[in-house]
Amino acid sequence: MKVAAIVQARMGSTRLPGKVLKEVLNRPLLAYQLERVKRSLFTDQIVIATTDTAKDDPIVSWCKKNGVTYYRGSETDVLQRYYRAALSVKAEAVIRLTADCPLIDPFQIDNVVNKYLSLKDDHPFQYVSNTLKRTFPRGMDTEIFSYKALEAAHNGAKKPNEREHVTKYMIDHPDIFRLTNVNYSRDESNHRWTVDTTEDFLLVKKILEALYPRNPYFTLENILELLEKHPEWQKINAHILQKKSEEENE
Repeated sequence: MKVAAIVQARMGSTRLPGKVLKEVLNRPLLAYQLERVKRSLFTDQIVIATTDTAKDDPIVSWCKKNGVTYYRGSETDVLQRYYRAALSVKAEAVIRLTADCPLIDPFQIDNVVNKYLSLKDDHPFQYVSNTLKRTFPRGMDTEIFSYKALEAAHNGAKKPNEREHVTKYMIDHPDIFRLTNVNYSRDESNHRWTVDTTEDFLLVKKILEALYPRNPYFTLENILELLEKHPEWQKINAHILQKKSEEENE
């Protein structure tokens, strides 16, 4: 089975434009995220799914410079962009990630993928994530689904908000798709390690500067331990509210 991790990325964030290429220790956030995703044991290929608009040319230039596979598609029909990106690499299973999660733990990605692989192959439209019920910190969000599930969503989704969000149609139709959730050992969903605002970036910057030079392989647990030592850091973005439409993040 070919498993492709497809990472949504664009420069046009409404709250923090250009966030995916913002730098920490002279490296863009996107570089940290891809470095971590590459450590996933089950990921055969990584694809950056960006838009075909001129404002996302810097992402494409970065991908070309760093030998990263990319696909350009619709800015608004994100489901179509995702479907065609998966089709372009002949993926049989698709890990969906967004490019605003530079701290994502490859071990946690593999936990979700391993759950998917352990399911009996008696349902064509499998979906597994760690976000149906939130117990993980935001920024560890991982979804995986079969190519057939993605194709079924692409063919079945008609409403604009179903086209704007890759997995909304799947999640809203449990009668069609088998939905499975992976939980963390305890509820740590109060933490926000995704980058959508300046405050988010400042927190992630502090975490990267503290952990990466000493141990680039740091885990979710290492981050939690760091924040126990610096509880005041969590106040930096504690007031930030998640967008109502979570999947707008890229």
